[in-house]
Amino acid sequence: MISVNIFHSGKEMILAACDEELLGKTFREGKKRLQVSEGFYGGHLVEAPEFLVLLKEVSIANLTGERTVKEAVEGGFIDQEHILMVDGIPHAQMARYMV
Repeated sequence: MISVNIFHSGKEMILAACDEELLGKTFREGKKRLQVSEGFYGGHLVEAPEFLVLLKEVSIANLTGERTVKEAVEGGFIDQEHILMVDGIPHAQMARYMV
């Protein structure tokens, strides 16, 4: 399952999503640090199809974890070459202009 949390800031809708087992963990590699805090990423659990629907609706997304990022890549939301790895954990961000 994928943990999703949605925030609103003005007209922007922001999605934080991660593989559920990563919640509460911090990953480090050199100077890079990836904190998967429950306050930001924790919300409710969804299956991949619902996650992809949410990605269609948001203007900004922070995505962490193998399943989460893989679904976003396969759905055409993230390009493979824009994935950041931190201690073996994939992380990607998406931002798009919403008309």
